[in-house]
Amino acid sequence: QMSVDLAIKALIIKSANDVAVMLAEAIGGTEAEFVAKMNATAKRLGMSRTIFVNANGLPAADQVTTARDLAKLSRAVLKDFPEYTPLWSLADMRIGRRRLGTHNGLLKTYEGADGLKTGFTCDSGYNVVASASRDGRRIMAVILGESSGRDRTLRAQSLLEHGFQTRD
Repeated sequence: QMSVDLAIKALIIKSANDVAVMLAEAIGGTEAEFVAKMNATAKRLGMSRTIFVNANGLPAADQVTTARDLAKLSRAVLKDFPEYTPLWSLADMRIGRRRLGTHNGLLKTYEGADGLKTGFTCDSGYNVVASASRDGRRIMAVILGESSGRDRTLRAQSLLEHGFQTRD
C-alpha cells in the first residue's frame, strides 16, 4: 500500500508501471474501464491519432500516439491542473530509506526546465515531453524515439532553446 501522493510521484519520477495499473484500478474499477476513460479524454482533447490499450504505456500492438497528441495532452494537464505543476519538476523522491532520482536530465541542465515526463521502452526508444519557462513564457518539446537518454536530453534542449530564441 502507498498513498496516492507517493504513487503519483513514483509515476512521474520512475515511470512505475505497476503503480500506474494500481491507480487505474483504484480510479476505474478495472484497468480496462480506466483505459476507456483515457480514450474518452483523448477524444475530448482532440488527440485524433491516439488509442490507449493499457494504463502504463508499455508496448501493445494496438496502442498508438503522436508527438502532436502528447503535446495536446500535456498542454491540457498544465492548463487544467496548475496546482500540480510542482510535481512535474521533482528531481527526486523517497520511498522509505530509498531515494529515487528523475530520468529527466533537463531538470538539472537546462535553464527554466520545469517538467514534464520521460519514458523509455525498447520499442519506442527514449522519449520526453519537456517543458520550460522563461520570462513568463512556457514552451514544450516532444521528443520520441531517441537512441539514448543523453540524446533525448540534447534534442529537447535544442528544440526548447530554438523556441525561446524564436518569437511569433
